[in-house]
Amino acid sequence: MPEGDFELAKPERPSPLHEPDPYSTPPYGEPGPWAPAPPVQHPVATPAQGTLMTPPAVGAVPPEPAPAPTAPAGPIAPAAPIPPAPPIAPIASAPPTVPVAPPAPASAPLSAPQPPADPWGRYDPWAAGPLQQPGAAAVHGGRRPRPRRAALGWTLALVLVAAGLGGLVGGYVEREGIGGEVTLPQAKGVPAGRAPDSVAGIAARALPSVVTLHVSGSDEEGTGTGFVLDDRGHILTNNHVVAPAASGGKISATFSDGTSVKATVVGRDSGYDLAVVQVSGVHGLTPLTLGDSDDVRVGDPVVAIGAPFDLANTVTAGIISAKERPITAGGEKSDGSDVSYVDALQTDAPINPGNSGGPLLDSRAHVIGINSAIRSADSGVETESGQAGSIGLGFAIPVNQAKRVAEELINDGRATHPVIGVDLDMGYSGDGARVDSRAPDGGPAVVKGGPAERAGLKAGDLITEVDGEPVHTGAELIVRIRAHQPGDRLRLTVERGGTEREVSVVLGTAEQN
Repeated sequence: MPEGDFELAKPERPSPLHEPDPYSTPPYGEPGPWAPAPPVQHPVATPAQGTLMTPPAVGAVPPEPAPAPTAPAGPIAPAAPIPPAPPIAPIASAPPTVPVAPPAPASAPLSAPQPPADPWGRYDPWAAGPLQQPGAAAVHGGRRPRPRRAALGWTLALVLVAAGLGGLVGGYVEREGIGGEVTLPQAKGVPAGRAPDSVAGIAARALPSVVTLHVSGSDEEGTGTGFVLDDRGHILTNNHVVAPAASGGKISATFSDGTSVKATVVGRDSGYDLAVVQVSGVHGLTPLTLGDSDDVRVGDPVVAIGAPFDLANTVTAGIISAKERPITAGGEKSDGSDVSYVDALQTDAPINPGNSGGPLLDSRAHVIGINSAIRSADSGVETESGQAGSIGLGFAIPVNQAKRVAEELINDGRATHPVIGVDLDMGYSGDGARVDSRAPDGGPAVVKGGPAERAGLKAGDLITEVDGEPVHTGAELIVRIRAHQPGDRLRLTVERGGTEREVSVVLGTAEQN
């Protein structure tokens, strides 16, 4: 062989460790490239030049490689043949292309490839992919390595344990109130509107028409309530509210929006405990609607508005607890001219000093009464001049009676009183109202030519009923009569000498208050 020429040594084929398996079942076949491929479909490999290589048929045994050709004469021998790639296990995704290593450059002489000391060391028929080249990423099969599964399992277990411990600790902290700022729950907002017949709806409609009256006189001052009757500025209230200003005092009326104006007395009546004052210079007045007190029933809901103890625009609610309660208030004067007789509506709506003269409203915001008196646990029935508090027994003048009196005060400056034309014995302690024997001035007890005389009444007669309703005292008889108006006809049950009889009386008019 000429100098410089050499021939590559042909590698010896390693002999198998045992006889070939007749069934060619790996890994018991011949090692290395002569072992049969596993019975699976192989991905298509792509050579370096980009031409796809046809994968061998499933179960086919690759042919034995041809012996390496003898190197031709020349300075450089051809590159050694590249052994076929080991079998590749299938993967779930599209088969990747595996580049085939290019032949070694012709300029550098290559030594003969040395067979591995252990032919089984590099061959794994169950490998997940081709052998990796330096710097290439590994291609994994469909299975995840067991260490990662174990780590994931431990992580999940740790998370569950931590969550359980956190819940236990959080529950204990919440139960014991340990740590953190306290935030109290609060109900969600409610709609702004209210039902028209609710207390809030009634108050919203009535408050703009209710005024607080501050009255001052030479000897005393006080606070009461009134409400607008018409757009001319007339305001209805109690007589005992404005009485201190009757002789040169001052009255101011303050509306719910804070507007305060001067008021003057139009007329007042002590027998009915009603008065009318008037304001001027106020525009856009909204009168309250007057209802019908005859239609009121016990148990009807009511709302009272006033200024108890000078707390303006106070709203209270209750029911009508009784009707036709004969009450008398006042009586501070020796002649009894300041006594008021009222066939009142009774209510448990809280009424206190300062509520006097304010409206008592039904569920439609209609005025059915004028709050006038309360029952005191200490001293009986009191008007606003007393300082007793509410015990749930308040009394209001029925609006039907107040309407007639207010109209007369506005139109005439005075109100008329219905009478039967007799003087009563107010000291009689028996049951019923007895006609006195003489008048206080010494004249006859039965007025000559009056309604009672025309009906046949005489001194000493005992009146026990009015229109079928019993009367027990002289004050009750006056209350029943004043609940009507002049010209009304009444049926009286009269007892004389142990005999009862009914008489008809047409009410007359008193000459003075």
